[in-house]
Amino acid sequence: MNTYGYLKELFELLSIPSISAQKEHNKDIAKAAGWLQKKLSSLGFNSKVLHTNGHPVVYAELVANHPSTITLLIYGHYDVQSPDPLEEWTTNPFKPEIRSGNIYARGAADDKGQLYTWIAAIEELLRYSSRGGTLSKNKDKGHSSGEPSTLPVNIKFLIEGEEEVGSENLDEFVAENKSLLDADVCVISDTHALSEEQPMIDYGLRGLVYTEVTIKAFPKDIHSGVYGGNVVNPANILADIISSLKNKDHKITIPGFYDNVRKLSKKERETLAKLPLNEKHVQEETGAKQIVGEKEFTVHERAGARPTLDVNGIWGGYTGEGPKTIIPQSASAKISMRIVPNQTSKEIIEKFETHIKTLTPDGADCSVKLLSSGEPILIDTSSRFFKSAENAYEKIFGNNPVYELSGGSIPVTATFKEILGIDSILMGYGLPNDGLHSPNEKLSLSMFEKGIRTNIEFLKSLKP
Repeated sequence: MNTYGYLKELFELLSIPSISAQKEHNKDIAKAAGWLQKKLSSLGFNSKVLHTNGHPVVYAELVANHPSTITLLIYGHYDVQSPDPLEEWTTNPFKPEIRSGNIYARGAADDKGQLYTWIAAIEELLRYSSRGGTLSKNKDKGHSSGEPSTLPVNIKFLIEGEEEVGSENLDEFVAENKSLLDADVCVISDTHALSEEQPMIDYGLRGLVYTEVTIKAFPKDIHSGVYGGNVVNPANILADIISSLKNKDHKITIPGFYDNVRKLSKKERETLAKLPLNEKHVQEETGAKQIVGEKEFTVHERAGARPTLDVNGIWGGYTGEGPKTIIPQSASAKISMRIVPNQTSKEIIEKFETHIKTLTPDGADCSVKLLSSGEPILIDTSSRFFKSAENAYEKIFGNNPVYELSGGSIPVTATFKEILGIDSILMGYGLPNDGLHSPNEKLSLSMFEKGIRTNIEFLKSLKP
């Protein structure tokens, strides 16, 4: 396999600082999209950069000449998180480097490196066909577009540039291009395995409700000595509200919050219990001094099958150096809730907003802004495509995958299910310690290579 050539190209893509949250990187966003469009075109795809109301998407398709061929949609994203704080990186986040068997760069695992395993797998299959059935060797560094009819499946790529900022414009794009994106199944590589030997498939994902809450009492900050004791303090009110959202047993106190939470079957609990995840693992991975949560549920169940509520940030008043004795005019917090199958974002935001405003005392105003949302999803584990993924993993890794209800959210999976009517198979090649969104993000070289080979086996299994 031409690993050297694929790494060289991946490094080119990783070198582009396509940070979607920062306007000063809009040119880099365009450059990354253009780079992918050019690469896919070189493989024979009909590839385009299509505009949205935000950052563009890259769409590409390659049609096989078989009447009963399956159409596979491959989703990924080319945008990345900001690398801050830069001083905590060992090397420049946009100058990829290999150290100790890992690729270090922003986007290495999330998601450029994992996305590229599919591009490389397709190129290998095209090389294989063009050589009459012989896979390319490492010395072969050229590219061959091959013939579309040599692929075992029709392939469509949808690669977006706004995943790291909530995919704000993707639902509209998918709805407006339903026929263009028509497919039998989608594959996404934006998750992880348990180890380099033990693959894992997520068969469910939590959804997300991400809010910003603001408590305001005055048109401007006021003197805490002159007025303190006679007026409310927005920061105190916000602290009281937040502290009341969970009880001592770590249950969320919003009325009706758990009404539609899906109950786990005995068999499902037994399956989740096989995951080699325990309190010690969580402490090692996070640095947490103590593990907390609903006592009647295991670590595995709390990690993906139960909803959560967390404060992601809080601010208000004076936070600079030295004293400034004021009562702040307002205080705000970002509060997110991970929701599980049978809950909906609409239901939860309505219950959350009603409860927050009920808790706000006279003398203060409360506003709740929905920043982003995504629906939870369950995947059909009995489908042909799920079984193909299982078999591909077993063939390359030597072990059957284990199964997880993921605590994370990939909202596009629910979008594809609702609008296109297709499931998404989550074939991840990251590792738990890859440092996504953190300094020194990495992707294992071994996992990169295994990812390519596993994808090849998956694609070959879908032939008519």
